Amino acid sequence: MTDMKSRKEQILIKISGQDRTGLTASVMEILARHDADILDMGQADIHATLSLGILIRIAETHSGQVMKELLFKATELGVNIGFEPVADDKYEEWAGQQGKHRYILTVLGRSLSAAQIQAAAAVVADEGLNIDSIKRLTGRPSVMHPERNVRSCIEFSLRGTPKDKPAMQARLMRLATEMGMDFSLQKDDMYRRMRRLICFDMDSTLIQTECIDEMAERAGVGAQVRAITESAMRGEIDFKESFTRRVGLLKGLDVSVMQEIAENLPITEGTERLMSVLKTCGYRIAILSGGFTFFGEYLRRRFGIDYVYANELEVGEDGKLTGRYVGEVVDGRRKADLLKLIAQSEHVRLEQTIAVGDGANDLPMLSEAGLGIAFHAKPRVVANAKQALSTVGLDGILYFLGFKDSNLGEQGQMR
Repeated sequence: MTDMKSRKEQILIKISGQDRTGLTASVMEILARHDADILDMGQADIHATLSLGILIRIAETHSGQVMKELLFKATELGVNIGFEPVADDKYEEWAGQQGKHRYILTVLGRSLSAAQIQAAAAVVADEGLNIDSIKRLTGRPSVMHPERNVRSCIEFSLRGTPKDKPAMQARLMRLATEMGMDFSLQKDDMYRRMRRLICFDMDSTLIQTECIDEMAERAGVGAQVRAITESAMRGEIDFKESFTRRVGLLKGLDVSVMQEIAENLPITEGTERLMSVLKTCGYRIAILSGGFTFFGEYLRRRFGIDYVYANELEVGEDGKLTGRYVGEVVDGRRKADLLKLIAQSEHVRLEQTIAVGDGANDLPMLSEAGLGIAFHAKPRVVANAKQALSTVGLDGILYFLGFKDSNLGEQGQMR
C-alpha cells in the first residue's frame, strides 16, 4: 500500500486580475517551500489584465496548506485564484497529446475584425485542430490616431493533424480573397525557426512596376508590350516566347533611358524595413527575376542584396538596344533551379528557403522553397500558392517568419 506521505496529486492553479510586478515570484516562493513540481505553466497579459495558469504536482500532505497560503497571497495582491484537481489518467491523456503535429497559423491584415478571426478559427475547428496559444505580433493600434500601426497580425499555435491539409490551405486562401486578410499555415518545426535564404522576384514584387513596361513607354511601344506582359503573367503564353517578343519591340532604345528609370523605381511598401531586418538577422538575399540585370544591380547596391540573376540585354556599338538578349532566359524553371543552386552554395536546406513572387513564372520557385509566398499576386498564382500576402506591404513577410514588432528595435520601425 502506498505511503500517504509519498502520494502526490496534480493541481491546476488559475490566477487572474490586474497584472503587477512580482506576482509570479510570490506564487513560486510558496510553491518552492512545499517542494512542488511544475508540470506546465502559461501566461497571457491583455491590457494589463493577467491570466496565469500553473499545473503542479505536489504531495497530498502539502496540497491543503499550499492552497491556503496561495489564497492569502491572492487577497494580498488583489487577484482572483482558483484550484482544479487533475486526475492522473486525465493528465496522462493530455500529456500524450503533446507529441502531435504542431502548426502555426498567422492571420494578417490592415486591421482584423471578429468576423475575420471567427472565419479563421472555424477552419481550424473543422480540421480537428486545437488552438494551444494565441499571440499578437504587431503593435497595438491607436484609437485616437488610426493612421498609426496600420497592420494587425495574430499568430495561432495549433496542435493536431489536419483532416485534409491541402483542402485547409485552399479554404484559407479563399477566405483571404473574400474577407481581405492574409494567411500563412506552416508546420511548426525547426526549419520554420531557421530560415536562412530568401529569393525575390523583382518586378511587381520588390518594385511596383514592370521595368520592361517602363522601357516600352519610352520606346513608344507601351501598349503592345503591356498586353504581352499581362498575358504572360496570367500564364496564357510561354514566358520565354513573351520575353523574346517584348525585347524585340525595344530595339533602338538608348541605354541611358535605363538609368533614368532605375533612379525613379517605385519601391514596394515595406521593402526597406524588410531588408534591414533580414540583413541584421543574417539572411542571404537573392533577386531571381525575369526582368533585367541593370535594375537588379541597382537594387543590389541600394539594399545590400547578395545575388542577382536576371536577363542581360544586348547593346549595340551605338549605345542602343539591339532587340536581343544575351545568355539563357531566366524563366520560371530557371528561377527554381537558381534557388536550389544558391541554397546548395550557401549550405542551406531547401526547407530553410523562402521565395516571394507575383507571377505565373514564379510558381516553380514558390513550390520548391520551404516557404513560398505569393505577393499581391495574380489570381492563378494565389490559387496555387500555400501562402499569400495581399493586404499589406512586403514587410508582412516578417510576421510569417514569427517576428514581433516589439522585438525588432530600430530595424522594426515602419517606413
